[in-house]
Amino acid sequence: MVDPLAEVVTLLQPRAPFSKVVGGAGAWRLRRAGAGQPFYCVLLDGACRLQVDGCAPVALAQGDFVLIPSVSGFTMSSGTPPPARDADTTPVALLDGQVRLGAQDAPADVLLLVGHCVFGSPDAALLVSLLPQLVHVRGEARLATLVRLVADESRAQRPARDPVLARLLEVLLIEALRCSAGTAAPPGLLRGLADERLALALRRIHENITRPWTVAQLAKEAALSRSAFFERFSRAVGMPPMAYLLAWRMALASDLLRRREGGVAEVAARVGYASASAFSVAFTRHVGLPPARFARAQP
Repeated sequence: MVDPLAEVVTLLQPRAPFSKVVGGAGAWRLRRAGAGQPFYCVLLDGACRLQVDGCAPVALAQGDFVLIPSVSGFTMSSGTPPPARDADTTPVALLDGQVRLGAQDAPADVLLLVGHCVFGSPDAALLVSLLPQLVHVRGEARLATLVRLVADESRAQRPARDPVLARLLEVLLIEALRCSAGTAAPPGLLRGLADERLALALRRIHENITRPWTVAQLAKEAALSRSAFFERFSRAVGMPPMAYLLAWRMALASDLLRRREGGVAEVAARVGYASASAFSVAFTRHVGLPPARFARAQP
């Protein structure tokens, strides 16, 4: 049986090459605009508050893991943030390599491991659109084990610390995506897979991407009426069924072109297009380059 999440993660190629330990004391607030690389955070000790643009505030506690794959703007603050009229806190680098937020002369009451992850796929934006805007995992035993390993490695000064920490964080990213699947998850592929009816349709798409799927056919796979399926899919996944099908076809096509596995006509057929011209129009609209030029631009 095809695993849609495994396929998305494989194409995304997540890596976590950069991380730093951040301590907070007293009242502090840090704002980051929605630009740059996807952000993750492991709460090693204490508690704080996270507000992602467009989402409700989240209280974070020790052992929590947060991933913001869509590079949304966010604000992180102490449990009781400073007054809104106060300026945002300026991070200060300490001699031990840690970064301090808030009071400099007091022990840290919250400790975080934060960093930016990298999605190796050049068409990551297409794939990220299938993920939730915010991934927040708490209370998962397997994830807690990984968090403890990450915390231990981040505090130690063992040989090869940085590559070990990077590999642990990569596993942590993937495990977080697995753990966060549920009907209460934000709209995205993870929430769709948590719905047993929608999961059937999603797996059929991934199993047979070349089939000329219609909403009616996918609704039949999910044992739902056409209208009920369309509404349920759109609400859970965050996009209509045909938009999801198109996004996944474009992601697969980009990967095939990047690896030079056939010409434009062959790639078109492998992702479900009857003609190279129809595929070229769709690819250009969604990726921004004609497929032949996209393939030539790859290293």
